[in-house]
Amino acid sequence: MDIKNSQLIVDTWIKEHGVRYFNELTNMAQLTEEVGEVARIIARRYGEQSEKESDKDKDLGEELADVVFVVLCLANQTGIDLQASFDKKMDKKTKRDHDRHHNNEKLK
Repeated sequence: MDIKNSQLIVDTWIKEHGVRYFNELTNMAQLTEEVGEVARIIARRYGEQSEKESDKDKDLGEELADVVFVVLCLANQTGIDLQASFDKKMDKKTKRDHDRHHNNEKLK
């Protein structure tokens, strides 16, 4: 996924269809709501809770995309180049965790 391009797509969509960004606190609340919807699907579909008939048609991919959309909104409105931040994070994790998981007895 090209995050930089995705940020531009979201920004264009907001300007053309959304009027303006919700403020950061509203978007944080929306993010929490969307993550909750993902958690509900995971807990019921893959966890030990039973899945209600009304939840069986919920699309996990769509809910994950909602999370990504709101994260991109937050990055845009706070001036974060999420592509640069993600690349930096992956570099850090790669160096830090190079052998960590391979050496974890719990994962064998």
